[in-house]
Amino acid sequence: MEHDRQAAITPPTPIEAKYLAVQRSEEFQDLRRRYRGWVIPVTVGSLLWYLAYVLLAAYAADFMGTPLFGNINVGLVLGLLQFVSTFAVTALYLRYASRVLDPASLKIREKMEEEGLL
Repeated sequence: MEHDRQAAITPPTPIEAKYLAVQRSEEFQDLRRRYRGWVIPVTVGSLLWYLAYVLLAAYAADFMGTPLFGNINVGLVLGLLQFVSTFAVTALYLRYASRVLDPASLKIREKMEEEGLL
């Protein structure tokens, strides 16, 4: 316990101080904000979509069994849409990351390389 308290008081080494400065920089905070601003809402939405499917399957069997055409019913279509939405989210994230996140992280990386941190 005493060691933990002393470790928390020990000042960072010069290299740790530089990394902490990068972490506190406006560029890094903006990158984190943009990442979280995209990932958190999409994750929540995806989980709600999946939960809705599971709840419908568990409690609305008649609805899920409603035939649409031939042997294809609502449950099957919604289940396949789970896969479609997963691939769509992945494609959208890749596009967002390459347009927004990657250029910002590259700037931070280049700055860190200039400072000899990498």
